[in-house]
Amino acid sequence: MTDVRHLGKVPPRTGEPPGPARQVDDLSTAALIERLTDQVTTLVRTEIRHGVAEIKDKGSRVGVGVGVSGAGLLLLLFGFGTLVAAAVLGLAVALDPWLAALVVAAILIVIGGGLAAVGGRKTKDALPPTPEQTTRSVQEDVATVKENWR
Repeated sequence: MTDVRHLGKVPPRTGEPPGPARQVDDLSTAALIERLTDQVTTLVRTEIRHGVAEIKDKGSRVGVGVGVSGAGLLLLLFGFGTLVAAAVLGLAVALDPWLAALVVAAILIVIGGGLAAVGGRKTKDALPPTPEQTTRSVQEDVATVKENWR
């Protein structure tokens, strides 16, 4: 939660020094409303900045997950292509060339499947792309304001 007490401290316009010596009880209603307006404005801007930063972070994590998944899928495609080549070579020649192609295909499929699984997990971990921490912070701010409004 953002600490409202430390946001938007504006020096009073009466010429008195700011600080703890000046009590809230001594301020006029206009000064209190001005202070409240400044603090709420600062709070809203801060929460918006935090929300944008959180969404950018989640977006970059989704991008990494999609990239790794794409690389894994490409390797899977190469693996299946190699399996097709192995089948062709297996029919054309008795044993040696197609066995080598089959081993290469199996290795590519295992690596590609592993990369695709890791990328899928990274993408899933980054979703949903909502700013959860900022949402919680705003809810706490609203609760604090409601509690202290009375």
